[in-house]
Amino acid sequence: MKNLNLSFKLLLLLLLPLLVQAQRIVKSNAKFDHVDPMFWWVGMKNPKLQVMVHGKAIAGYTVKVDYPGVKLVEVHKVENPNYLFIDLEIAADAKAGKFPIRFLENGKNKGSYSYELKNRDKSASRIQGVTNKDLIYFLMPDRFSNGDQSNDVVKSMAEKTMNRAEMYARHGGDIQGVINHFDYLKALGATTIWMTPEIENDMTNASYHGYAVTDHYKIDPRYGTNEFYKSYVDQAHAQGLKIIKDIVHNHIGTGHWMFKDMPMKDWLNQWPVFTQTSYRDEPVMDPHAAESDKKKTVDGWFVNSMPDLNERNPFVQNYLTQNHIWWIEYAGIDGLRLDTYAYNDAPYMADWATKLKSEFPSLTIFGETLVNSVPSQAFFTQGNTVNRGLDTQLPGITDNVLKNTIYEALNGKIGWTDGVFRLYNVLSQDFLYQDPSRNVIFWDNHDMSRFYSVINEDFDKYKSGMALLLTMRGIPQLYYGTEILMKNFSDPDGLVRSDFPGGWASDQSNKFTAAGRNKQENEAWNFVSKLANYRKNSPALQTGKMIQYVPEDGVYVYFRCAVENGGKSVMVILNAEDKAKILKTGRFAEQMTNTTSLKNILTDEKLNDFKTIAVPAKTTLVLELN
Repeated sequence: MKNLNLSFKLLLLLLLPLLVQAQRIVKSNAKFDHVDPMFWWVGMKNPKLQVMVHGKAIAGYTVKVDYPGVKLVEVHKVENPNYLFIDLEIAADAKAGKFPIRFLENGKNKGSYSYELKNRDKSASRIQGVTNKDLIYFLMPDRFSNGDQSNDVVKSMAEKTMNRAEMYARHGGDIQGVINHFDYLKALGATTIWMTPEIENDMTNASYHGYAVTDHYKIDPRYGTNEFYKSYVDQAHAQGLKIIKDIVHNHIGTGHWMFKDMPMKDWLNQWPVFTQTSYRDEPVMDPHAAESDKKKTVDGWFVNSMPDLNERNPFVQNYLTQNHIWWIEYAGIDGLRLDTYAYNDAPYMADWATKLKSEFPSLTIFGETLVNSVPSQAFFTQGNTVNRGLDTQLPGITDNVLKNTIYEALNGKIGWTDGVFRLYNVLSQDFLYQDPSRNVIFWDNHDMSRFYSVINEDFDKYKSGMALLLTMRGIPQLYYGTEILMKNFSDPDGLVRSDFPGGWASDQSNKFTAAGRNKQENEAWNFVSKLANYRKNSPALQTGKMIQYVPEDGVYVYFRCAVENGGKSVMVILNAEDKAKILKTGRFAEQMTNTTSLKNILTDEKLNDFKTIAVPAKTTLVLELN
């Protein structure tokens, strides 16, 4: 009898989640496959809520709602009878609680969905925002660390295997793997984690990267659950780490349940035959551009497995905007990175950003803009600074132009507009931004060749470039493995998405530990860690004004000044040439008034006599002014 009771209790524990879900839907003629969003909150700035209901012939029912403070405004029937879009208005004084959304046929109740309004979580640690005080660590969860082997393969999903030997297969990394290495990230000096999308990607091939969403409201079960994702954010905040969520407006995956049964024909940007985007950003901003070129850029599909959403459709707009608000409020994340920003519908994106800022004033937003000029980048940022005629409301972008310029400074030859002069020139155009300090600066990511390979595995250039990344204006972002000299070129891109050594129990070496790294890897890790941790306590490198000088004799100098913020100013000297230089400091007198000594941040060497400074070849010196 004791064993029988124990078996019954275990069965009850297994069935409890299903029983809880069943309570939300009354068994009846009305069948619900999806109700999005599945719950909401009282106290939102925007009182309007549009609930999408998907189920067989659901449009044949009449909808009724009866709850104090909740008004049923309109029920939209669309082309596909398997959908209803229910407009609700939630009064400012509405109370949290549950109420049925009832579905009737000929006045008779055929079923109901138990909808819940929750109170907003106003904890101080939630939604802190990410600023130029932070260092972002960007990783691919499938390739970082496998912390939970039980979710490596989910048989109900289209991709049913895990194979680390296959470049584009799942490798088994997950959210628990990231949690397991919070201490590693903190020791390195990172303050913020950004992962490629953790959302469900139930695709038959290459589902690991996360950019082909198949359910907007569900964390991929090979990473964890929605509840576990929220716990991950909470645990990160408890450890002093912030979280950025990577989201995709532009497209979905062909495995999306919504693609398989579309609400309406114009849910997607449709073409007579498959039409791929040109990947050219110029037509979006070119005053001479042909309309057909603009349409191809914005409405063309990214690839044939990623259908392009029609963001001019108001139902698509509501669905995406509410989904992003839902994740922020649900999990308490600190920032959003917007994938393929340049391919989106600009008026919608401006409206989207306005609505999110209204709900979450401290939220950080930055868009991926892999364009090739400063005006092109500024075109997408807020403030209408280049007379675009539209304020995008986008605070910052991924600064691809500065990244390319750093490579030119490190690898190029000195010329009137080449080498370090191009770096100086690009930064001189910062006036085009409302605030360049909101731009995310980076040297590599999952779509491009790794930094160490681009600089020809030159360790001196590596240290020089990393010193620039951690002292330049903007929000620095480090791609996983760069700190241990992971390398490769992005042809194909899978080569730059390899596993972090030590993230799997079977790995022969564990480079999360000093003992697992070789001498040069430790030197690289220690270099980054020392400067990153110094930056965490330096008002100058975080928010200090940047003042640069015209390069002379191939040497480029800038200061980060912290007079207004307290703390000590920092002088940065770049000599990218193959020979050592002697820098005379007299021309920098306006920034060095009352300076009695300099301290080399990376070597701790103190310079009492600094009328001239010896700058070794291929070196960036970082000097604290005392």
